[in-house]
Amino acid sequence: MAFWSEQSSEAKRNYRFRITLDGAAIWWAKTVTLPSFDVSEVEHNHMDNKYYFPGRVSWSEVSMTLVDPIDPDAAQQLSNLLVKMGYNVPTETSAQTKGTIDKSKNTITVLIEVVDMDGTQAVETWTLNNAFIKAAKFGDLDYSNDELKTVELTLRYDWATHTAADGTDYFKKS
Repeated sequence: MAFWSEQSSEAKRNYRFRITLDGAAIWWAKTVTLPSFDVSEVEHNHMDNKYYFPGRVSWSEVSMTLVDPIDPDAAQQLSNLLVKMGYNVPTETSAQTKGTIDKSKNTITVLIEVVDMDGTQAVETWTLNNAFIKAAKFGDLDYSNDELKTVELTLRYDWATHTAADGTDYFKKS
């Protein structure tokens, strides 16, 4: 089916997407980068020739910009996710307690869905596997600016799974 010649065909739109962080729909997401990967290469020299072979796949970080509404409070929800991931908030009595976030137990579920023109059905879904929050910037305040307050979020994950509308998982081994 050729997209340009079929009237019943529709294209995916950049502004039609849904984000789900740990089971909660994030309707205030403004932008998101879709998962991407790089394949490293290994060079092999043989006599006068160079040959290249594919190496390891490395998934790039996903970043998103969220508007920070008053209710629900996006900054508070991200702080709660950080605690859920295992971060121990220091207090005066526990300031000397050392700890790290344990990725094996405390990752979050992240779904990025591209939806159809009606906004009712996902035509493609990206699942970030073993995801965690790498960075969060809670915006800048400025009296000369009347823009909405935003939160910049960076997510790291081990790999992504891409699923089509028909349920086909493109990165799953058959």
